[in-house]
Amino acid sequence: MADQRNPSGAQNAYNINTDKFKIRLQSLYSHWNEHKDELWGSADALAIATPPSDDLRYLKSSAMNVWLLGYEFPETIMGACRDVAGGLDVTIHVKAKGDDGTALMEAVFRAILAQPNASVIGYIAKEAPEGTLLETWAEKLKTAGFQQIADITNGFSDLLAVKDAEEILNVKKAAYLSVSVMSNVVIPSLENAIDEEKKVTHSYLMDEAEKAIMDPAKAKAKLKAENCDICYPPIFQSGGEFDLRPSAASNDEYLYYDPASVIIVAIGARYNNYCSNLARTFLIDANTMQTKAYEVLLKAHEAAIGALKPGNKISAAYQAAMSVVEKEAPDLVPNLTKSAGTGIGLEFRESGLNINAKNDRVLKPNMVFNVSLGFQNLQNQTNNPKIQNFSLLVADTIIVGQTNPEVGTCKSSKAVKDVAYSFSEEDEEVKPEPKPVVNGTKAFISKTTLRSDTGEISKEEIRRQHQAELARQKNEETALRLAGGGSATGDNRSAAKTSTDLTAYKNVNDIPSGRDLMIQIDQKNEAVLLPVYGSMVPFHVATIRTVSSQQDTNRNCYIRIIFNVPGTPFSPHDANSLKYQGAIYLKEVSFRSKDPRHISEVVQQIKTLRRHVVARELRGLRGQPWLPRRNFSLLGTDSNQ
Repeated sequence: MADQRNPSGAQNAYNINTDKFKIRLQSLYSHWNEHKDELWGSADALAIATPPSDDLRYLKSSAMNVWLLGYEFPETIMGACRDVAGGLDVTIHVKAKGDDGTALMEAVFRAILAQPNASVIGYIAKEAPEGTLLETWAEKLKTAGFQQIADITNGFSDLLAVKDAEEILNVKKAAYLSVSVMSNVVIPSLENAIDEEKKVTHSYLMDEAEKAIMDPAKAKAKLKAENCDICYPPIFQSGGEFDLRPSAASNDEYLYYDPASVIIVAIGARYNNYCSNLARTFLIDANTMQTKAYEVLLKAHEAAIGALKPGNKISAAYQAAMSVVEKEAPDLVPNLTKSAGTGIGLEFRESGLNINAKNDRVLKPNMVFNVSLGFQNLQNQTNNPKIQNFSLLVADTIIVGQTNPEVGTCKSSKAVKDVAYSFSEEDEEVKPEPKPVVNGTKAFISKTTLRSDTGEISKEEIRRQHQAELARQKNEETALRLAGGGSATGDNRSAAKTSTDLTAYKNVNDIPSGRDLMIQIDQKNEAVLLPVYGSMVPFHVATIRTVSSQQDTNRNCYIRIIFNVPGTPFSPHDANSLKYQGAIYLKEVSFRSKDPRHISEVVQQIKTLRRHVVARELRGLRGQPWLPRRNFSLLGTDSNQ
């Protein structure tokens, strides 16, 4: 029985695949007959009442509508009789507008009760009736004359748990969309925000990711937009406030990316109503404890995935993850999430398929799971509330294969090397040891050495330290002006190499020549060669502060390089810049290209080379230079400034 809601002329808006309907209806009856007492509550008839439609709400009744008919039919009641020896007959009762449907309901009950042994009717107990139509149905169901009303939720859950080939394909496409959004939209947005030190809110990033899911072309995914949807609004979390539940929401706080901060991103995309899930944790200048915790989480997550094999119990996956944590980091056991995910498909969380320590359901091929595992409420040894509390989360969409599980979201790397970033100024430059000031007094003592026995530090003490630091810097600057050399600043954060320390080529003949005026990256000599007024000009990669790319509406791509210029923030004067005060410095250059893919590769290679050089300097290594497979990367340009 259905409420006639379509306007005149729109009755043919639905195109139901009758062949698929027959196959799946037969599957329903086969499963019902085989597991009647075990899963279907010994029901002799089934009743599925679908509430009014609501965005982003997962209901078993709606899932059954889509699975059987390909569409959701809100405010619709479907009934099924078990005795179908003479074949299946489908009867549709259409409720006229303004009719309360009472007469049609009584006709349905009479048809069911006319069947032999129709004493037990099954319904979905967890879905409360909503709206006048379904409330009336629920009341009449109680007095219709059935001996028992049974819950059939477990039957539907088991029926929908194993997917057919078409359903698996839809899940894979949904997973592909999640990966595309993460790789081509989310990660570049995060890297750009941190590189450029932009202030962006979690809610803004959420909106951008959601737009990319709804319009897959924005994520470079070749899928039909009309088939794409979100499973939930994308989740962005940082700054000490974390919620690992799927119901978490992105707030309006700014993205926080100071050292030792953590950023958690979760993306859930749907394709043809089938869900997928992907979550990644990004570590910004992680400390040792954070790195170790993430490595343990990664091993536990892989162990859970590896246990999802046919014949195993679902609980084996959680137990495998727990065993890894107990062995590798027993102190983190209390922080491990109590579940390692759930079944996923037409519903984001399929009931009865929770991956926990108590679920004894047996795994079957073509089941699909969202394996989501995390550590929550971990603590850093700091007083900064933005990084004191942090959590870690990793999630992937997994398909149970005939022998081994298949990771639908494997194209999104979760390896430490791909999620751990180093963006802080401290990592960009080598920090010298604190030096005594020229007046003979002791070097400035850091705050940590002045903490009291309770670990606290008074405001007056902080003020005195700050005043002493300012005085020390002023004394050093005065001494430098009088001596005509030495370090121009006592600020350890901004300590940098002098210009004479940076040598890419000892002789002009060592500079590689190119036939075309194109950007060259000489990774062997750690240099970037830029075409300037018809000549190739080399710049040591350590002189580059940031590099980024963007695209305009005319499909022109731009690469922007900002250099460390003495006298600007985070780029203090060194001895040579003060000696040659009339020198002119290049602050920024931009180039244009028609190839967005290539320009993106060049930007990434410059960033990678720069991070490697900085990391090597921090470790104090002076060995052989880093040699990748390719010594040069070329970028065509048609203008420069």
